[in-house]
Amino acid sequence: MSKPRRSQAWYGGADKDGFIHRSWMKNQGFPDHVFDGRPIIGICNTWSELTPCNSGLRELAEGVKRGVWEAGGFPVEFPVMSLGETQMKPTAMMFRNLLAMDVEESIRAYGIDGVVLLGGCDKTTPGQLMGAASVDLPTIVVSSGPMLNGKWKGKDIGSGTDVWKFSESVRAGDLSLKEFMDAETGMSRSKGVCMTMGTASTMASIVEAMGMSLPTNAALPAVDARRMALAHMTGKRIVEMVEEDLKPSDVMTKESFQNAICANAAVGGSSNAVIHLLAIAGRVGIDLDLDAFELGGSVPLLVNCMPSGKYLMEDFCYAGGMPAVMAEIKGLLKPANTILGRDISAYYEGAECYNRDVIYAFDEPLKPAAGLRVLRGNLAVNGAIIKPSAATKELLEHEGEAYVFETIEELKATIDDPDLPVTKDSILVLKGCGPKGYPGMPEVGNMPIPGKLITQGVTDMVRVSDARMSGTAFGTVVLHVSPEAQAGGTLALVKTGDRIRLSASKGELQLLVDDTELALRRANWQPDPPHYVRGYAKLYIDHVMQAEHGADFDFLVGKDTRPVTRESH
Repeated sequence: MSKPRRSQAWYGGADKDGFIHRSWMKNQGFPDHVFDGRPIIGICNTWSELTPCNSGLRELAEGVKRGVWEAGGFPVEFPVMSLGETQMKPTAMMFRNLLAMDVEESIRAYGIDGVVLLGGCDKTTPGQLMGAASVDLPTIVVSSGPMLNGKWKGKDIGSGTDVWKFSESVRAGDLSLKEFMDAETGMSRSKGVCMTMGTASTMASIVEAMGMSLPTNAALPAVDARRMALAHMTGKRIVEMVEEDLKPSDVMTKESFQNAICANAAVGGSSNAVIHLLAIAGRVGIDLDLDAFELGGSVPLLVNCMPSGKYLMEDFCYAGGMPAVMAEIKGLLKPANTILGRDISAYYEGAECYNRDVIYAFDEPLKPAAGLRVLRGNLAVNGAIIKPSAATKELLEHEGEAYVFETIEELKATIDDPDLPVTKDSILVLKGCGPKGYPGMPEVGNMPIPGKLITQGVTDMVRVSDARMSGTAFGTVVLHVSPEAQAGGTLALVKTGDRIRLSASKGELQLLVDDTELALRRANWQPDPPHYVRGYAKLYIDHVMQAEHGADFDFLVGKDTRPVTRESH
């Protein structure tokens, strides 16, 4: 005899509690027979008008429902916190863990047997996966999909990537303010996430490479009818997964995380993938550390998409998407289970590439060995990262004098000072932007080039911080320095004029100051007072872990799959 469904603990009883649970649901017009023991599927929706990336998820939820009904399940949609990357202050990253808590507790508290995660915007996908992994019910992801290509003056423009370029062009005097504003109207032409290979599309690509979504989920445009069809098929599949008891812990294995790292390198994915994969792994119970990302260091860059290339996600879709990429790197992919209950090879079997200028062949890559690199040294004892595919090759091996910005406010107030004592060889250092310091570890690591240097034609410099940067950004930017300045890392001790050495090839980030001097500086150092002293922000500051642990909360690592036995009445 098969074990009773989880949902029957809510809806199967012929007692007062069963009466309460069923009768209140019936006020929505549900008939008796939907409580007959069929799988109840939760549709976890991050739709919000304040999260433009996810503004199409209402429609996709209807597609999922169609598939659930067809397969004999009972779909119920519920909302969770939505994180609008482009709209939230001080940074959406500060609220990723709050979303994860919302998802985890909602799944645990309600009488559902499986869940479909509807997300897309940068932090919604990892936040939802973190929460779902901690409950470990059958789970599938459906992403909102990328926007259509941006258009301006007869050419394609990309979210984020071209914003940074246009903004610097205005500062350099090469683009008028009117032209800048004109470009704004053509940048975002449909619902969906950034159409560059930013964090949103990176996470969708990784989810597909891990087998946590159906094939083709990553690249189908948000407004493409095939995405609605994919949502429908996802609804069908989640019902089958409940019957099979196929859970995230059965899919998100050590091997699938290794596949995700290789896929991220091949697509030129966001550096933010590091922090999110570490956090998700912590929830699943997988021993993944920063060193694991060295696996991607030898993987060639195959996808010619911004910010590491010139095309956009719509082009990537038409060229073959993730199945075509996975077919190219199949020699690197490890056998791993998927939500189909089949090996990951099923995702790329028979896949073709239709445009070699968008998806390059493994043996003739866009760039060789271009995956993320992990850096260590006395300036990053617990690690830092750099994205070589988006950097200037000549700057990946560099030594120069530091110019230090103690706060983000100082940077913004002085970066265009014509007397700023910097040269093109200087290394810009920004403090106080880590998980505890900002708080929330914002995407400000790609500091602007000083105004005096922009007018001289300088377009890139080495930049070092405890911050993150947008997946749409580019440059020779050292990120996620740990321990962060606010936690007393060596970054807090750097002074203007100190020399710093970066060697991406050797994985080194070294502050060239002797230990005696650093000890004297440390003895006189004090952390800045916290920016928040109440509410969720205080909880965040008190409990967030450092970047090498995924910036999750210390009390949320792992999972709790125990049944909820106490009733509400």
